[in-house]
Amino acid sequence: MEKYEVVVIGAGPSGIFSSIFAKQNKKEVSLIERNDTIGKKIFLTGNGRCNLTSHNEIDEFISKYRNGKFLINAFSRFFNKDLIEFFEKNGLKLKVERGKRVYPASDKAEDVVKTLKTIIDKRGVKLFLKNRVQNIEKAENKFIIKTDKNIIEAKKIVIATGGKSFPETGSEGDGYTLAKEFGHTIYGPFPALCGIEIKENFIKKWQGITLKNVKIKAVLNKKVIGEEFGEVLFTHYGISGPAVLNLSGDVSENISKGEIKISINLKPALNYEKLEKRLEREFISNPNKEIKNVFKNLLPNKMIDEFLYQCGIMTEKKANQITKEERKILVSNLLSFNLSVKKTRDFSDSMVTRGGVVVKEINPKTMESKIVKGIYFAGEIIDIDGKTGGYNLQASFSTGYVAGISV
Repeated sequence: MEKYEVVVIGAGPSGIFSSIFAKQNKKEVSLIERNDTIGKKIFLTGNGRCNLTSHNEIDEFISKYRNGKFLINAFSRFFNKDLIEFFEKNGLKLKVERGKRVYPASDKAEDVVKTLKTIIDKRGVKLFLKNRVQNIEKAENKFIIKTDKNIIEAKKIVIATGGKSFPETGSEGDGYTLAKEFGHTIYGPFPALCGIEIKENFIKKWQGITLKNVKIKAVLNKKVIGEEFGEVLFTHYGISGPAVLNLSGDVSENISKGEIKISINLKPALNYEKLEKRLEREFISNPNKEIKNVFKNLLPNKMIDEFLYQCGIMTEKKANQITKEERKILVSNLLSFNLSVKKTRDFSDSMVTRGGVVVKEINPKTMESKIVKGIYFAGEIIDIDGKTGGYNLQASFSTGYVAGISV
């Protein structure tokens, strides 16, 4: 049986950082990974380009997370500038793109993984690949970790096994089982940063249409449970795109509570009165035009016929034939076009997981369990999830750093 001061379980971004910084503190460290390589999920981030972090300030960061206040201490110790400096000092050139998103200059996620693997090797972290942890036992002041191939002893352990998103990368919720066995509470989990499936069949006709600068709300029992602004993409199953991805966690978390409606404001820059006056002007200027042709100034062409049908208006009707009541229906639907949620996409099609070990059971200054001394948590296994734009990776790196220097 091999013995180590620290054993880190899970070689994703948080686990890798935990092992690197625990080793920097001259600890004997091993890193256990069930896959045949480290950082398997990193390869999938940012569409294979790896959006490492964002160049935003800390207040902006905190606002992008659920349970974001838990991260304040971690970010005060290791934040985006520290992460950028870490990678560039280790030979990985980075660049900042639109929306302050930070990527490797090569646009290759594999270069991030290669850099991390080189650091692990240089630091002398013992890597156990193709080892799946089956259970952990606590005996006095040590832990006995049993994998399907080895038995390893540790004084302290870091559980950094991720959530349940992209299970093909090994994230199947193993860490939740381990945490529960030591008395921890697991919230959820739920898919997040994923598409939303819609009940209405006509949505398939809009497949491929992208709406920019729209406002989207999720409404449950007349209460708004989430709201986003940005881009919406119609797909064969429903809706996706950045605004939808950011809203999806709110939907999946509440889907069991009742029917959820998605309301899309197609003209968020205008209020009801201004939009009604604009329609009036369009109709007066083009009295003999068919309504579907007038709407070319308002909506994407592929969307118009079905939109008008859903409003109960014949597409061939002339602008000067539109009644005041019909105009009000058009305005109402432009400002709030409602769709019925079937469900969100499942974990295999979600970028992150909402839920995990509840934050009140973890010390935010050290990432150590408040229930069992010697157990630390890092990354997505913690009940924190952020929006798109590098926020989830930064949270993983920062919590991994804190756990690593604290063990």
